[in-house]
Amino acid sequence: MRKLHYALASAALAGATLFTTHEVRVGTVAQTADLVLNSPYLYSWSDGNPQDPVAVMNTTGIKAFTLAFVVADRDRPVCEPTLDGADRLDRDVTLVQKIRAAGGDVTFSIGGWAGNKLGEFCSTPQALADAYQKVIDTYRLKAIDIDIEDREFTEQAQRDRVVEALKITKQRNPSVRTVITFGNHLDSLPTEAQEIITKAKEIDAGIDLYALMPFDNGDPATDMVALTRNGVDRLQKAVKTTFGLTDDQAYRKIGFSSMIGLTDRSEVVTLDGWNQMLAYAKDKHLGRVSTWSVNRDYPCPGQPTGNSCSSIDAPALSFTKALASFQG
Repeated sequence: MRKLHYALASAALAGATLFTTHEVRVGTVAQTADLVLNSPYLYSWSDGNPQDPVAVMNTTGIKAFTLAFVVADRDRPVCEPTLDGADRLDRDVTLVQKIRAAGGDVTFSIGGWAGNKLGEFCSTPQALADAYQKVIDTYRLKAIDIDIEDREFTEQAQRDRVVEALKITKQRNPSVRTVITFGNHLDSLPTEAQEIITKAKEIDAGIDLYALMPFDNGDPATDMVALTRNGVDRLQKAVKTTFGLTDDQAYRKIGFSSMIGLTDRSEVVTLDGWNQMLAYAKDKHLGRVSTWSVNRDYPCPGQPTGNSCSSIDAPALSFTKALASFQG
């Protein structure tokens, strides 16, 4: 989705001992927050406009966040989950405690565009599922998001390993919701995305939701509302056909995540366009809508695409506040 920039502060921890499973208190898991439906991405990199999540909740009404990203170590890549490739997996325990104490909750996104992916460095589906399990157990998660990009997405062996690991994860944790998020093409659903859906059906992986990232496909003139609608409609058709669902069932099993403001390809998602996307999502009763990201939901018109603001003139946290109104 997103061009992962490692936090400068994390570099000092790159040589720290990798996390091993032990009991960590992460607060009472909230009963009201929907972890999949409308949880925007949030990160705590030092160069990415770190946020006070409770203040964001109070300002916008949002109740859940998708925390990014879990990957393998960037300097010594092995089958061991870290945060941002440099920090211990349990780094965000205090952050999660704060969110849950305020009545919210979190899921974690595993993957992203950059960094060393667990799907590459975990050599078997079992080992990859074990890595996912460490993330679930560390934070007592009710949902995980696999943001499958780069080689994890383009190389069949890694792609299949992810789907097979998600099946194991669902068997171990029947109540944990599994989301897989992948990219879009300007005029088609990527072949790799269709292959993920087909593989999931063939092995009965139990993936709960498939989400599309309809951006970084066009240019400054691209109609991002039309791009999103068309991309999601293509995804719906693929899911409907593969699983033998009704139109309504298929829309409820899919979703999308957009990028606030200026994208990496200089497309522009305006606040008005975002509200049109949300209206479409409400009409179709999509199962998930998200944004990249809370940290970027601040105005900075004329600035290049970055981690800390949107590069457009829209009120602070206005995209996140609009997202809170989406209830399926």
